[in-house]
Amino acid sequence: MTALLDFPTDFSTALILVAHPDDPEYGMSAAVARWTSEGRKVFYALASSGEAGIEGLAPAECGPLREGEQRASAAVVGVDHVEFWGFPDSDIRNTGQLRAKVVETITRLRPDVVITGYGGAEWAPGMPNQRDHMEFTAAVVQAWDSMATPPRWLFVNGPSATHAVEVGDFVETAVNSLAAHDRYLSVLDPQTPVREQARKQVAMMAKPREDFGGAVASAFELVREGRA
Repeated sequence: MTALLDFPTDFSTALILVAHPDDPEYGMSAAVARWTSEGRKVFYALASSGEAGIEGLAPAECGPLREGEQRASAAVVGVDHVEFWGFPDSDIRNTGQLRAKVVETITRLRPDVVITGYGGAEWAPGMPNQRDHMEFTAAVVQAWDSMATPPRWLFVNGPSATHAVEVGDFVETAVNSLAAHDRYLSVLDPQTPVREQARKQVAMMAKPREDFGGAVASAFELVREGRA
């Protein structure tokens, strides 16, 4: 077993790039809560508003509702900058327009580190990833590669980890953050209380790791490194 490296600590700003509302909460929010508690600034930028994400709810109603839940969720972990780009939920494509928006956002916000969601085909055998996620992550990586002076690091939050950050004191905050997506989770699994759903999901990603000294940690894969 290869030991995970410590996630960098010499940064002051981070940009989280994801496809949909709730994407940050499934694997990153405990780490985000720690970083903001340490005085770091974290930005969220989302390609879509998740307007196709609640069964039985029209996109015109669903989109604003999910934006509101995402803002409330972000506030729980100390994030007050949340922007939505308006790309179509369930039809996000790795286009020039999307890559240009990634570059524009990185250039405007000037983060030290960028973190995006997992873009592989499967989370594990028999657990396929969504096409939106795969297309979006590919766009982020290609946009990064097109930049003459990208930020210092680009990480992916996924199963092939290289680095980790201890988050044991922030698991409950992460649960509260995911539970803020109340309407979404209530429809997704009506039989399971929202907080129970949130606790189960957070425990899958913020957990004791033998490859990190047994500490409860969130893990990330370093996929690109820029100049210091």
